[in-house]
Amino acid sequence: MALSRGLPEVITVDNGPEFISKALDLWAFENKVKLRFIQPGKPVQNAYIESFNGKFRDECLNDNVFVSLNSARQIIENWRLDYNSERPHKSLNKMTPEEFAAQQNQNQKTEKLSNCWY
Repeated sequence: MALSRGLPEVITVDNGPEFISKALDLWAFENKVKLRFIQPGKPVQNAYIESFNGKFRDECLNDNVFVSLNSARQIIENWRLDYNSERPHKSLNKMTPEEFAAQQNQNQKTEKLSNCWY
């Protein structure tokens, strides 16, 4: 995804051990990505990812048995593809994330063209 869309300017994270590591801090610094930490005990400050994590846990992790790392990768990838390309999201005006991203890209191209002087 980073190759096609670039890296974000900011990533909002909680204070879990995976987000306070030196490795992530170094990666963010080297890639000029700002890490914005939510306040401890305030998951509503990162509501979108908290909602996603709940869906991922309920629909994928809790419903499957992972017999190997390869199995886990395949099951999770299938869930991700369904989530992003098949399932409409209310928060995206009943579009899939893929459809929404395509529409945003088209809007940006149209906006760039309309700002050109001929």
